[in-house]
Amino acid sequence: MDSYDAVIIGGGAAGLNAGLVLGRSRRRVLVVDGGRPRNAPAAHMQGFLSRDGLPPADLLEIGRTEVRGYGGEIVTGTVTRVDGSGPFTVRTDDGRAYRARRLLVATSLTDRLPDVPGVRERWGRDVNMCPYCHGWENRDQALAVLGTMPSSLEHALLLSQWTSDLVYLPHLLPAPTGEDAAKLAARGIEVVPGEVERLVVENDRLTGVAMADGTVLARQGLYLAAEFVPNDAILTGLGCAVEDGWVKVDGSGATSVPGVYAAGNVVNPKLGVIHAAAAGSMAGMAINADLVFADVAEGVKAA
Repeated sequence: MDSYDAVIIGGGAAGLNAGLVLGRSRRRVLVVDGGRPRNAPAAHMQGFLSRDGLPPADLLEIGRTEVRGYGGEIVTGTVTRVDGSGPFTVRTDDGRAYRARRLLVATSLTDRLPDVPGVRERWGRDVNMCPYCHGWENRDQALAVLGTMPSSLEHALLLSQWTSDLVYLPHLLPAPTGEDAAKLAARGIEVVPGEVERLVVENDRLTGVAMADGTVLARQGLYLAAEFVPNDAILTGLGCAVEDGWVKVDGSGATSVPGVYAAGNVVNPKLGVIHAAAAGSMAGMAINADLVFADVAEGVKAA
């Protein structure tokens, strides 16, 4: 069984940046990646200094090349089980096993979308969530915000920074009243009550939102807040502490289980690509320091 200083589960921005830092720290590191990045539906990513507008797949390919340039190894596979308490044994779906002194989990999250016909098919294209990621590209367009949770109202208020042609669709939520209605009106946001039946697509472009009463609202883009489901089965299986539904980590990415770290959207749904990369960098530095001080302690003990 091959042994590594660190095995990283997940090869997105967080996992690869951790691998880069650890490779530059002269660590033997392995990245195991299932090849299903969260932002795969998006054509481009924005707000990443020096990489603004780059396709997400290109960023990952650049990252893999950089990690390999420092001796890091990357394999395709899905981790199905982790045993031990340091060293850990990492097992994949194809029967391979690896030994790791430290473990970093960067398996992101799953966006659970509302059951409205057309939403899933247009996700990451003209149906989006983050205005900081796509708002500039949708500026001054006819947009709508779909109510999926109480915070959707704040979502609409935020999106009004990018366009003045905006409607809020409560959908299955109560129509806003009182102060909430006043806030929307203050930003010029029209409220269209009623259930959304489906999205209207023509020539592979969103052109409208069809309501249950037969009304069709001409819209060029739709924003919504998805339900975030962390891909944290490995972490919870190892007994990592959970707080408010998410595995708890400190500022370095360390979990409550010694030797186990986590970074990126698996522990924080609010992170964009650049933030996830930064979290991976912090975790990589923390893992290297952890290993150094563990070796120091062993050396002192053996002296």
